[in-house]
Amino acid sequence: MQADSWSPTSVLLTVDLVILTLREGRLCVLLVERGEDPFRGMLALPGGFLNHDGEEILDAAHRELSEETALASGRVHLEQLATYGDSGRDPRGRVVSVAHLAIAPGLPDPVAGTDATDAAWVPAEAVLSGEVELAFDHHRIATDGIEQARTKLEFSALATAFCRETFSIAELQQVYEAVWGTELDTRNFYRKVQAAKGFIVPAGSGRRTTGGRPARLYKAGPQTVLFPPLIRPAPSTTEETTRGEEE
Repeated sequence: MQADSWSPTSVLLTVDLVILTLREGRLCVLLVERGEDPFRGMLALPGGFLNHDGEEILDAAHRELSEETALASGRVHLEQLATYGDSGRDPRGRVVSVAHLAIAPGLPDPVAGTDATDAAWVPAEAVLSGEVELAFDHHRIATDGIEQARTKLEFSALATAFCRETFSIAELQQVYEAVWGTELDTRNFYRKVQAAKGFIVPAGSGRRTTGGRPARLYKAGPQTVLFPPLIRPAPSTTEETTRGEEE
């Protein structure tokens, strides 16, 4: 018996970007206002379809980073986050998204491009809480991206991607506090950072004056994996109670 003929399923591929930076000491995620249907006028993560079947996924992520936001991809740490392919995630048909996490320090105000009518930095907490509604399944993707950044700060040197080329330990602590959303004990943090060999190294004799004593400057060290790790503090009882009441 001759087997039934088979034809490939029609599936479209997109890339979506969870772009994080610190703005005035707060963790922020980049959102764009959609200028086209579906979800015209709603906020979403920047992203889009591959240009052609020969375009590499990472190249598409870098292209979208530039087209949607006018940000220079060379300044941005970019890594693949996860793949999202639920059958009903896009009303246009079966669309699979390869999401990426992007991080950079001091990113400028974005400029919307292509199919976006506006772009802005939005506090991460407003996204996580659902205060800001996102198109498609972008709330899930953004939540996953923020959590990945929080987790990787514990075990990797990712925190330095939020910093400029040289930074003080106080500025590094501000990164951890903003991303984790909690205050840290300064002496304890200093001790743990210094114990993680190769995490940061002195930047020559550079010092930065911030109103008090000149702060010694550091730069990213050779180690990308932290040992011992900097474990995230557990939420306080008050935070857990408040979260439970909100839910």
